[in-house]
Amino acid sequence: MIVETAGLTKRYGENTVLSGLDLKVAEGSVLALLGPNGAGKTTTIRILSTLTRPDEGSARIAGFDVVRSPAAVRGVISLTGQYAAVDEEQTGRENLLMIARLRRFRRSAARVRTSELLERFQLPDVADRRVRTYSGGLRRRLDLAMSLVARPRLLFLDEPTTGLDPVSRTTMWDAVGDLVREGVTIFLTTQYLEEADRLADRIVVLDNGNVVADGTADALKNSVGGARLDLTFPSCEDAARAHVLVGGVTDGPTVSVPSDGSATHLHRVLDDLLTAGVRPDRVSTHRPTLDDVFTTLTGAAA
Repeated sequence: MIVETAGLTKRYGENTVLSGLDLKVAEGSVLALLGPNGAGKTTTIRILSTLTRPDEGSARIAGFDVVRSPAAVRGVISLTGQYAAVDEEQTGRENLLMIARLRRFRRSAARVRTSELLERFQLPDVADRRVRTYSGGLRRRLDLAMSLVARPRLLFLDEPTTGLDPVSRTTMWDAVGDLVREGVTIFLTTQYLEEADRLADRIVVLDNGNVVADGTADALKNSVGGARLDLTFPSCEDAARAHVLVGGVTDGPTVSVPSDGSATHLHRVLDDLLTAGVRPDRVSTHRPTLDDVFTTLTGAAA
């Protein structure tokens, strides 16, 4: 395990932000930490990245204690925060060269690594423009490139696509996927449930500093209910007749029937209805989403 925490607790005054967090993250995987605002996501990342000390409990990164060996921890991690940490008065190339030199690269090695990252994140065309002229998506890509100069084993991404348009967000997702294929471990917090669904091998949901769910996206979706068929009829009377035939729950002219999600079940329900002369106007299927999980577990809108 590259990340291990036990009983991790953090308080600010009388407000307990983390309440005994136990967490393990396998190397080479993507863990997404979800939760409403104030749930403790950013505090967790700040402790694990040595920016904040816990009040109780322990945390180890690649075997190093975050309190006793912070320099060793910082040698294997990198962090991209909620806002792009770039120097707006420098060019993109200058930002990358600066980080490489701070990481003690030789000048020639710094130039080579900078060129590699500019190419990788599709930035060569803007490399020599001042960053203050960049769009939000370009800044984010540069910020991620800067966090990869030293090739970390563990990369923390704290809401990396906040404020980005859909195209820029997809570009970032593709970049994260490439990193995972290269063996980088990703520890992700996000407000975009589609992001977690697409990227994460495992999802942990925090609420008020406590873990309220832990598992794969599919397992969490299944935990809040199975698939269903929504059948809408011309009238409430037709819906009542359908309810007698196929069961489920009625809501006005709509009947919702539990389903295994298969085409076989859909055809069987429709055949029973048509045989009895009851024809729905509309049929739709619904599978639980991470939005359903989030709302059910935290009581907050996703």
